[in-house]
Amino acid sequence: MVTQSGSTKRPTCPSCCKPARICLCNRLQTPIIDNSVSVTILRHTLETKHPLNSTRIATIGLKNVDVITISDVNFQARFFIRSLDSSSDMGRVKLDEDSQVFDEMPSRENVEKSVCGEISVRTEKGEVVGPNVNFTVGKYGALRSFQNHEVPPEKCRETSFDGLFASKIGASFDDIRRGFVVKKLQTKLLEESNEYKEIQEFEIAVAPGSVLLFPSERSIEAEAVDFEVKNLIVLDGTWAKARRMYNENPWLRLLPHIGLNVDKLSLYREVRNQPRAEYLSTIESIVYAMKAVGGDSEGLDGLLDVFESMVGDQRRCMNERLSKISEN
Repeated sequence: MVTQSGSTKRPTCPSCCKPARICLCNRLQTPIIDNSVSVTILRHTLETKHPLNSTRIATIGLKNVDVITISDVNFQARFFIRSLDSSSDMGRVKLDEDSQVFDEMPSRENVEKSVCGEISVRTEKGEVVGPNVNFTVGKYGALRSFQNHEVPPEKCRETSFDGLFASKIGASFDDIRRGFVVKKLQTKLLEESNEYKEIQEFEIAVAPGSVLLFPSERSIEAEAVDFEVKNLIVLDGTWAKARRMYNENPWLRLLPHIGLNVDKLSLYREVRNQPRAEYLSTIESIVYAMKAVGGDSEGLDGLLDVFESMVGDQRRCMNERLSKISEN
């Protein structure tokens, strides 16, 4: 099946979103991988239509993969976190379209008045419900509020999330770390009305056994993980955008962090600017991480072959453009 893309009417594959003449789907030499370690990709909104974005290879090559679009916080965003049912031990918890943990979000007023033990809140109907934690961040992840009865409001504004998690109140997050649902409400400026409106950006179920693939001081090598990894969370964007996504989504700090010790150079270096030569593309990172944590490795190298062919397409296009310029 082929669709027409934009005003150019260029035939485009609906699966890999590449022009039909360079479709990636028929380059897969193996069946779709039924990966036991599921993958959740948090993709920056600017990567969605980038011609060299490698997330598309994961979506056509892996069965158990979810892609969540993340945008920058330019005004503020509210987050609501609630523990998953303790009986849930699935590696991948996916919410149905009609099934939401936070069916009725509390108003700001009722959240501000909350003083219940585990940060419960009262809905407009008078029902006391979760979330266990709720907080507000501004641009670049600046902490604006943190609704925890043990932390005075003035202290919240002075404290970073790393400081909160490292303090004595960090123990209150133990249950949440075993699996949680996080909902993000983003405040955005509506161009047509020049007014601000709060809209839901995502609601994600983070299952027990989830890890974040992200280099930081708290990261350990993937091979050193001493528990069964069931879900791999990956940030997809330029390194600057990935860092901003990390800072503006502090719930990611609740997850164990893993890093990669790979002595290979990314194929991206030939066609896309990389801050450092050892930085990898999203699909390369996923493949190497899945191998390191003991997931199914059969067929993963085939995804890298498809990525290499996509880079080759871009290299040829670049050479053709340079050749035309030199001829003129």
